[in-house]
Amino acid sequence: MRPLTIQTKLGGFYFWYYSIVGTFLPYWSLYLQDQGFNYKEIGLLSSIAILTRIFAPFIWGFIADKTGKRMLLVRIATWMEATIWFLIFIIPNNMQSIALLMLIFSFFQNAILAQFEGVTLFWLGDKHTESYGKIRKWGSIGFIVGVFSIGALLDVVDIHYLPIMLLCIAFTAFIWSFTIKEPSTAPSSQKILEPLLPILKKPVVAAFFAIEFIMLFAQAPFYSFYSNYLKLGGFSTTEIGFLWSVGVIAEIIMFNYANFFLSRFSWRNLVALCLVMTCIRFLLAGYFHESFAIQFISQTFHAFSFGLFHIIAMRIILQNFNAKQQGRGQALYSTMWGLGVASGSILAGQYWEQLTGQSIFIIAGLSALIGLLLVNFLPKTIQTPAR
Repeated sequence: MRPLTIQTKLGGFYFWYYSIVGTFLPYWSLYLQDQGFNYKEIGLLSSIAILTRIFAPFIWGFIADKTGKRMLLVRIATWMEATIWFLIFIIPNNMQSIALLMLIFSFFQNAILAQFEGVTLFWLGDKHTESYGKIRKWGSIGFIVGVFSIGALLDVVDIHYLPIMLLCIAFTAFIWSFTIKEPSTAPSSQKILEPLLPILKKPVVAAFFAIEFIMLFAQAPFYSFYSNYLKLGGFSTTEIGFLWSVGVIAEIIMFNYANFFLSRFSWRNLVALCLVMTCIRFLLAGYFHESFAIQFISQTFHAFSFGLFHIIAMRIILQNFNAKQQGRGQALYSTMWGLGVASGSILAGQYWEQLTGQSIFIIAGLSALIGLLLVNFLPKTIQTPAR
């Protein structure tokens, strides 16, 4: 039997990591609802699960750049994830205990992706332009397997058993992480870290992180309440899982063909396109609450809301942060994600019942257009890949 290639190993970890996300993200709010939590409490708990993404990635990025032990951090974090899902069966499911578990879970969850993205880019080296999307798509496939299979399973199994499913997947991700070694091209431990402030003062970097915040603020109701929103519209968990999967299939297609856009259009034009498509996406989702066909169409726009936007983000980070700053650069990307989704989730939960879910999605879509005010700070010429 031939040994697994590094591309297969990296793709495999993305698969298991995003299987966790695909199991947690669409169904966790339904689990909380089943446990008796109201929309305000669900919004608060969802924001706690995301809130640590504001500070945790930077802590982990600092440790990673300081020690050079990125895969060790990934293994510790995946083990802690599995432990959290085990503990949920031991402690009472009240607001305080669930909030504490979400705080710990998300603190370690946020250690994984930012550092593993760095590991992947270091392993790929000069081949990152043609290979990153092909490897990263396995995360999207894992998300689909998680969201669709768990959705179908929850039609016949009580949602009370969701934490068991999360425990099994998280433990598998932990085992798989041992197939991947530290990349030899990654910087080793650093006694003194290079400062980030000069990088953050660059207009392209500052503008992009601000746009990222706006983009994720607009997507917050989707990440925290989309499953509940569809449930109110009369959709089954199988249909909900299918619609989540549609978005990720669109994302996979974009990962495969993103170079078509990146080789023809500037970051400025592409980010503007992502913002406009995100606006249209949530206007459709809001106005056509009970239409499966329109929800299907709106989910295909995830190719731009996340897929293309994420690939542009990876290129901006790779071109503006040097090798010794990559851990913290990736961490800042995760931090802005957390700020956007956490603030949007709190507001959506606070006003869900007064404004209705339909109005929340419409407002979220319109808020994405604010990012257009900042796109002029991005390059107007096509960017060549970093080498």
